[in-house]
Order: sequence, then C-alpha cells, then structure tokens
Amino acid sequence: MPALSLVIGGARSGKSRLAERLVSASGRPRTYIATAQPFDAEMQERIARHRDDRGPDWTTLEAPLDIASALAACDPAGAILLDCATLWLSNALLAGQNLDDATQALLDTLETSPAPVVIVSNEVGWGIVPENALARQFRDAQGRLNQKIAARARLVIGVMAGLPFTLKGSLPEGIL
Repeated sequence: MPALSLVIGGARSGKSRLAERLVSASGRPRTYIATAQPFDAEMQERIARHRDDRGPDWTTLEAPLDIASALAACDPAGAILLDCATLWLSNALLAGQNLDDATQALLDTLETSPAPVVIVSNEVGWGIVPENALARQFRDAQGRLNQKIAARARLVIGVMAGLPFTLKGSLPEGIL
C-alpha cells in the first residue's frame, strides 16, 4: 500500500466506497478520520449511515480541523482513511484559517504519517464558475489542494459513476 493515495471524484461518485475498499484490502487495522461536522439532522443521518456501512472493524476519529492530532493517535501498523479533504478545507475556510498555511500544514502532517493514508476529495472544478467570491475562493483552494495532494501521492484514482480510473500508479488487484 502506498504511503499516500488520493481518491477523487464528484458528489456521489463512489469515491468513499472505493477508498474504504483500498484500506480494507491492506489487511491492516483500519482508522477512519472523519472531517464532517453534524450541523443538521440530514448530516447526522449521513454520518451515521457511513459509520454503519463501514462496520465495527474501523476505529473512527473525528477531526474537522486537527488532522495532525488525529494522525498522531493512529496505529502506525494500521491504514488510515481521511474522508474528506473537501470538508476539511470547508471547515478551515469557515474557521477563518489562512488556507495556504493550513494546506501546507496538512501536507507536512501527511508526510510524517507512519501509517499509509488514503485521502478522499471532491473534484469541484468541472462545474460552472460560482457566482460569489466565497464559493470561488473555495473552488480555487480545493483545486490547488487536490493538485498538491496528487503530486505527493503514489496512487491517484478518479471515480465516476462508481467506476475507478487510475490517474497515477496502479489500482491494486481485486479492488473492483
């Protein structure tokens, strides 16, 4: 399993499910670092459904912003799924963090992880140009974050309509 992998796609593309299969196929103890925050009932249901789908063999750490502390708490012999970079970036933006500094800190943290990490992220650049400045700032920052993670990752997989396409590296046998 590569030290860093990226699974990227649009909303409801199947990227999280594929990332879970990658981590599960490693045969290592599994940790899920969740960046979502349950601000409303719909999001609470979504989080509960994801947790139920993963099953009891996963350790879940909630880390809407502090990925470094979550990674430090992980089993170095395990495999980590960070789901997702998009929500983490949204959290950082809404918390008023400097996105360039926060992105660099995240990248530095990932490089020091003793366990392999699979990151899920959304591709947000294929749609129309957002109408407001905050949305454009987010879209641009997400695109830059995805590029920086992809440059460091040894495996990058796109997912569309539930089907993976390898952008960098090789998809492990038996993942489909």
